[in-house]
Amino acid sequence: MTSKHFNLTTEPWIKVIVAKDNQEETVSLIDLFKHAKDYRQLAGEMRSQDLAILRLLLAILTTVYSRVDGHSNVYEWLENNPDGIFDEDEFDPDDSQDNLQATWQTLSQMGHFTPAVTQYLEKYADRFDFFGDHPFYQVTAADYDALVPENKRVAANKGQVAIKQMNRQVSESGNTPSIFAPKAGHAKNELPLDELIRWVIAYQNFTGVTDKTKIVTDEKFSNSAGWIYRINPVYAKGQSLFETLMLNLILDDSVLHDTDWVPKQQKPVWECPNSRDYVQDRINAVVPDNLAELYTTWSRLLHIEWDKNDEPTIFSAGLPIFDYDGAFIEPMTTWRRDKKTNEYRPAVKGLRSLGIAMWRNFGQYVKVNDTDDVHAPGMVAWLQLLKQKSLIDPEKTLILNSVALISDGNATSQSPAVEVVDDMQLQADVLFDDEKADRWPVRIEDAIGLTQTIGTDYYHFATDLGRIRNLDVRPFASQMSAKFYERLNEPFNDWLAGLKADDDREEKVLAWKRELRGIVLDAANEVMQNSSLRDIKGIDSDHGPLNIFTAKRHLLYNLKVHLELPKE
Repeated sequence: MTSKHFNLTTEPWIKVIVAKDNQEETVSLIDLFKHAKDYRQLAGEMRSQDLAILRLLLAILTTVYSRVDGHSNVYEWLENNPDGIFDEDEFDPDDSQDNLQATWQTLSQMGHFTPAVTQYLEKYADRFDFFGDHPFYQVTAADYDALVPENKRVAANKGQVAIKQMNRQVSESGNTPSIFAPKAGHAKNELPLDELIRWVIAYQNFTGVTDKTKIVTDEKFSNSAGWIYRINPVYAKGQSLFETLMLNLILDDSVLHDTDWVPKQQKPVWECPNSRDYVQDRINAVVPDNLAELYTTWSRLLHIEWDKNDEPTIFSAGLPIFDYDGAFIEPMTTWRRDKKTNEYRPAVKGLRSLGIAMWRNFGQYVKVNDTDDVHAPGMVAWLQLLKQKSLIDPEKTLILNSVALISDGNATSQSPAVEVVDDMQLQADVLFDDEKADRWPVRIEDAIGLTQTIGTDYYHFATDLGRIRNLDVRPFASQMSAKFYERLNEPFNDWLAGLKADDDREEKVLAWKRELRGIVLDAANEVMQNSSLRDIKGIDSDHGPLNIFTAKRHLLYNLKVHLELPKE
């Protein structure tokens, strides 16, 4: 198989949905960039796989358009160094930012990418071959053997990762079978080549820690999970694949840097002279200063051996990972401040927060007040810049999409347990409201706070019901509360999506309060309709009789106090 070739630039391997007929199609990199406006979205096996591939596509675009403008002309500050090393004598920060923003605007107005992308892919075509001397997202046997312990070399046949473990629809290790996988038996280890390529890219981003082989280093390190696996991903979703790529194409990355900005040389992994140099950079554990390098970060050194039947054996060795703390070059995550270290780190979604929808954490995505210690995602800061510079329509609906592959919480495996996909839609003028006195983000955050107060009132109602029924109160009330919030998700998201910059704030908030009251009453009435004789009879409590009627009366009282609705 070593004599074979499969070049990702020209061979079809990326799944997309064609906009005109909603049919699935498999395309090459060059075809995807040429016809991005004709595709609705990526359509891989999982949304997390699509996210990993989206970041790969963005790495290519960021590299190309950090070097040439929308007319394929090299930027002035790069004229002597077209590969991206800027000339300080020709560099002016303000002009450079203006030029990069102008490139973005030109591409957006044209509605397609320029031939510069194809030219770039043709230039580096040998680095996009899945086989050969520079196998894509892998290393050769010689490089693998040179970087791992002697007893883990290819000939020793150790340190392997099975396809069924790499395929995140299965995620089965050698020790624990995946009972509910979409495949069974030997079929779990079978994949067509195009799907294997997609999973190799996804695996580098969403690796667990079941494997024990590591590269040789002077200092000990623990195998890390894939980079995206340890963040809370958020990105912008457009009406077409072209629009999605454009909205997430951060050409002016000054929004990601607090210090004096200069354009960074984009260094995607395939431009690294050789894999050993790349590994040395990783051993040095320096956080990337450019998006292309970040988006193409490997978590594992992979080598694939092919037998005479074209069956792959995949060898894997862990690489050191750079620090997550303060890595604000990562634009696609929310952040939280560590109370002990005072450092910001990605806010990782876990099994406990599985049912919490995006809107309930609105304040993590948007800096509501200047006094907040919230660090908004760099992607949101980029969208705000586009709006401020009038590069997008202020009335444009922005869709913030979240795709999280949730770990099982087991520190020794971190195997995927569930994939969670969510979104939040708001008009650009609402999300980035310039009104100083009555900003929409403040009013939205207040409405969410009130909604969660009402959610607490309903939880207390559920607690009363659990006590009446002599149940284990906490899990019973938590389950009822979760179902209540499921009722809220769609109407609240609809309310958010319907807001406009010139809306009367009080009127819109009042409309939500009334809708919220109706949702609570509907939920409570359903409980009443299914009540038992025990619910009606009730129990004696420290505060008098407690039954389904008194529990509902308490709920209605709390609703009245907290909603403060005017009399109609």
